Amino acid sequence: MQRIVQISDTHLSPTKRHFADNWAPLTEWLAAQAPDLVIHTGDVTVDGADIDEDMRHCRALLDTLSVPVLSIPGNHDVGEAYHPHQPVNEARLARWRQHLGDDFWVHDLKNWRLIGLNSMLFGSDEAEERRQLDWLDRQIAEARGRRLGWFLHRPLFIETPDEGDMGYWSVPPRPRAHLLNLISRHEVAFVASGHLHRAHDFTIAGTRYIWGPSSGFVVGPELQPGMAGTTTLGAVSYAFDGRDFSAEIHEISALKTLWIDDVIHEVYPPHAA
Repeated sequence: MQRIVQISDTHLSPTKRHFADNWAPLTEWLAAQAPDLVIHTGDVTVDGADIDEDMRHCRALLDTLSVPVLSIPGNHDVGEAYHPHQPVNEARLARWRQHLGDDFWVHDLKNWRLIGLNSMLFGSDEAEERRQLDWLDRQIAEARGRRLGWFLHRPLFIETPDEGDMGYWSVPPRPRAHLLNLISRHEVAFVASGHLHRAHDFTIAGTRYIWGPSSGFVVGPELQPGMAGTTTLGAVSYAFDGRDFSAEIHEISALKTLWIDDVIHEVYPPHAA
């Protein structure tokens, strides 16, 4: 059996230390879990999309974990498609790759192929979006019978697979439709994401969708009116046994409940939000 823990949305920085106090209890919890691998599903940094020091700081923190770590970027790490101030582009992707490694990757277990995707590229029309999709096709074709599980930062959808454009919160409809087609055709077992700072676990058409909670902060209802899931701070553990898997969302009681609503104009001024 192999055990993996998904952490997400740590939002760490050496200068904006609003959420730094939650790193130590998270690492203590991880040490007690003793997983074989940690997967960080993005927004590792407060503003690594523009600040190298945020990236260096987070690289050093991840290196203190006594377990291998694979990460995929969030919007605060590499920007997002067509953002007026922080569009995802070659320079921001290069910064991520320099400090934190590949922005999309594959990790094979005996009976599983886990695929990390850079969801910030979807809908960007950047050359790297096409390269990632071509790469994804190859990884699926070469899985050699392994079951598939995906990890990404931004969820594919919020309420229903055929919903309209949810803007900031999820993958846009056009690239989403292509990805959902791949999920259906290849019977992807689960899709794990972060970004929403909410914990949720549901199944549609045989695929399990898992929203991994943040370990940094939670978001109030004024910013997320009516959104599904719970305002949990924690992580997700996965166990892979043969071709079976289990997943459990954990609330980590030692994490301090911090609300972005209280400090959003300090951490993310309006021009960068």
